[in-house]
Amino acid sequence: MTYLLDTHVWLWMLAAPERLGGAALAIVESIANRLLLSAASSWEIAVKHSIGRLDLPEAPEVYVPERMRLSGVEALAVGHAHALRVASLHLHHRDPFDRLLVAQAQLEGVAIVTADAVFERYDVEVVPAG
Repeated sequence: MTYLLDTHVWLWMLAAPERLGGAALAIVESIANRLLLSAASSWEIAVKHSIGRLDLPEAPEVYVPERMRLSGVEALAVGHAHALRVASLHLHHRDPFDRLLVAQAQLEGVAIVTADAVFERYDVEVVPAG
């Protein structure tokens, strides 16, 4: 199966897998699953790192692609259809990164692995991560 990882889930997978609940841990550990990381997550990581809200052992432009390669996580580009889909979403959440992940999951037909309960308000399959 294919899953879209929320930004924090991917970071936990790398640095603190004990934070993942049983279902999420089983998903990220199974080689049978295809794991996706959105370019929106790379953007979020870069922004949070640049404002001092996310410490990384190296610059995001090195850390993210290298850790994606090592973890076997595939890139999901942000397309115009994804960006435009955000306009049709109910305003349950104002976080632009999360709203874009919801739009991507809807259009790509994949579940989101997240610890953020607000995702459950959207018409998208959610796998709780915590």
